[in-house]
Amino acid sequence: MPQVLADADFLAFTLKHPYFYPATSFVLHNGTKCDIWDTGVICFTPLNYGNKDIVLSSGVHGNETAPIEICAALVKDILLQKLQLSERVLFLFGNPPAMNAGLREIKDNMNRFFSGAHQIDAAVLAEAPSAQQAETAGLSFEKLRCARLEQYVSRFFQLVPEGRNRALYDLHTAIRGSKFEKFAVYPYLHGKPWSEQQLTLWASCGVNTFLLMQTPATTFSYYGAQQHNAHAFTLELGKARPFGQNDHSRFADVALLLKKLISGDMISTKAFAETDFHLFEVYRAINKKTEAFELCFAADIENFTQFAPGTVLARDEGIEYVVEQPGEALIFPNAKVAIGQRAMLMVKPISVAGRTA
Repeated sequence: MPQVLADADFLAFTLKHPYFYPATSFVLHNGTKCDIWDTGVICFTPLNYGNKDIVLSSGVHGNETAPIEICAALVKDILLQKLQLSERVLFLFGNPPAMNAGLREIKDNMNRFFSGAHQIDAAVLAEAPSAQQAETAGLSFEKLRCARLEQYVSRFFQLVPEGRNRALYDLHTAIRGSKFEKFAVYPYLHGKPWSEQQLTLWASCGVNTFLLMQTPATTFSYYGAQQHNAHAFTLELGKARPFGQNDHSRFADVALLLKKLISGDMISTKAFAETDFHLFEVYRAINKKTEAFELCFAADIENFTQFAPGTVLARDEGIEYVVEQPGEALIFPNAKVAIGQRAMLMVKPISVAGRTA
């Protein structure tokens, strides 16, 4: 292991080099090959690996620290050879400068700029060896980082033959609390059935609430599903808190599941039954049109809160947005987004009968 990682603390290493680190490789005594492709990007290839290729992403929003700490602990255990891998795994810390600053983002919300929405082509990437230099040249480092993360995910999946079991799990915590503490956003699958195996897998660690998206998106999980045919989710694991202030007893089941996934330990799941889940679809999105946009409910309202029909949810320069039908619930309200971006989603329950496999 290189001297810069002598303490096996890849998170501290990443935060010390938030913009760029040159690629380096080394092999652990147990035969696991370790490739650092960039700051916050480390790929592990065990000597003998199974049929899964797993991407574990955290820190796409820099202040969502619990998933970062979970992944950092897994990486440390791998480097110290306390955890023996049985699958290939790529760990990504998405936005190191924002992590250092304790902010969701420095300038741009990265989860709005995947699937090419960053509009940075390969030529620009080749000419900009670091995000810091790109920023000096007038480019958004967060958009550049999205483009680079896409490259790293593509490289990871393309290093082995197609037809293997691919997964991209993008781990987050939410700005606010939730009626269902842990939930997942299942990206749009363009008519393909939702995976019962994946739904029951995550239910085994307490994630049994799913928002089933019905349209394409620019999120990292949609990129993984659409571009690489991976099982992919945006996983919301609780409320965002600063580093060191997370109660990890609340994340223990998730951390254990991730450990079992990458080490090949047995995972016990139940047969799929829709009644074991809370399933929602997006009824409509409310976008911020002007700087006058305001939310008309308390700042501590939780995700999945329902309101009576006719309740005013938001105002935007003369426009009032009201609850239109019974059962509508809000999710991800945020008045601070940029003009033109989504300020909240309204969701409603959905049945998946006949649409799973």
